[in-house]
Amino acid sequence: MLSGWRDVTARRPWRISAKLLIISSVVTVIGFSAICVNVMLDMRRGEEALARQTLENLATTIESDIGRNIEIYDLALKAVASNMLLPELATVSKPIRHLILFDHAMTARHFGAIQVFDAGGRLTIDASTLDPAPENRSEEDYFKVHRDNPGAGLFVSRPMLFRGAYSIVLSRRISDTDGGFMGVVAGSIRFSYFHELFDRLNLGPEDTITVLNRDRTIMMRRPFDLDVIGKNLGTRQDWRADNLRAGGAYAGQGPVDTTPRLYVRSSGTSPLFVVAGKPLSAVFELWRTEAYRIGAVVVALILFVLGSTLVLAREIGRRAEAERKLEEMATTDALTGLRNRRKFDSVIDVEWRRAMRQKAPVALLMIDADHFKAYNDTFGHQAGDQVLVGIAICISDSVSRAGDCAARYGGEEFAVLLPNTSATDAFKVAETIRAKVQGWSDDEVISTVSCGVASLVPSAGMDWAILVTAADKALYAAKAGGRNQSVVASVPKLSLVA
Repeated sequence: MLSGWRDVTARRPWRISAKLLIISSVVTVIGFSAICVNVMLDMRRGEEALARQTLENLATTIESDIGRNIEIYDLALKAVASNMLLPELATVSKPIRHLILFDHAMTARHFGAIQVFDAGGRLTIDASTLDPAPENRSEEDYFKVHRDNPGAGLFVSRPMLFRGAYSIVLSRRISDTDGGFMGVVAGSIRFSYFHELFDRLNLGPEDTITVLNRDRTIMMRRPFDLDVIGKNLGTRQDWRADNLRAGGAYAGQGPVDTTPRLYVRSSGTSPLFVVAGKPLSAVFELWRTEAYRIGAVVVALILFVLGSTLVLAREIGRRAEAERKLEEMATTDALTGLRNRRKFDSVIDVEWRRAMRQKAPVALLMIDADHFKAYNDTFGHQAGDQVLVGIAICISDSVSRAGDCAARYGGEEFAVLLPNTSATDAFKVAETIRAKVQGWSDDEVISTVSCGVASLVPSAGMDWAILVTAADKALYAAKAGGRNQSVVASVPKLSLVA
């Protein structure tokens, strides 16, 4: 028990050092990994911010182009609606009327000719011809909106087949001077305009451009899909309208397909707004490549550090074990396994000072084998060594506290230091040892010991040699009294009591 505690004490500094090395390496690895993860996350956020800015610029540019053309076209519609109120319009010829009404109208190939419908929805004037074919649009949504709502202003219709081409219809109400409904002036923007606009852009194969009305109706989309055109996202149960506020962004699965994308909405005030989308896999492609590279380097460094740490920790353990063995050899009696005289002197000095500070008693047992010289001469040194080993075992079995120190004091003499122990308790320990030794052998004459017991509370000016002297005198008294007995020294008078 005592030897085991000393072994633990001897190894503890090195074990702590090995543990500290491992802990510090693990903390270093965790810290370094955290820094790398933070750097990679910053890089990821940077890639996302760059992609968001690019998509925002793209959406804003497209919306500006669309808004500018709608604004120009709307000016032409306003001019026609205003000129329809001119009284002389009814008296001039058709060519002059066309010149008056459509002088400032757009004539681009992607924009349909402006048409004028009367209050009944009948086509009366067509910018593309002087004699338009009969046509009635009274059931169209754009006509009903202007007929029923005088303040509708510019109305942008849902995508529809208009005059043989897929288009969106722009229309305005024609009102008389009293605000009465006179009809509708309407024009169209063909899908070819959007196709040409998108074709001019450098887009990835899975990038999307979606043009929506303010009510979130899809007016046009790239890639083009007629099944998607005209759908209203506001009615989708699995898509929240506030996912894309004006100027906002959204990352994830969109309302049209399942591909996760980064979507950015334009922030303009045009009647139509634009949402640009880019697959997240494309957004983070460069970052992912860099992250794999950095991750591989970090993992290699972590493995190297941990491997080096384990090797060093093992070497520290080996060194600690070697030093423990060296210390054990230097402080342990080779024959009995007890502490040697040098270690005993060191321990008693420490315990003496501690007892002096704490004003606690410290006891000492001096134990000597009876008739050992005669036994040694009769049976030889090897038999004598066996007797000493047996006595040492009996002592070790009787001394169980961590602070106790049992040592071979010299020859056949042993010493047991018992800190914080009174003379009465020390005498009990001595008697236990004596009884075990006596019971250990069949020959009581040979295998017996005499014990001297001393206990005192150290005070200033006293030296532990006083305790040793007192125990020695008690031992001599035990031998003089017939051996195989324990005697307690009376301190400080040193009178002997059996």
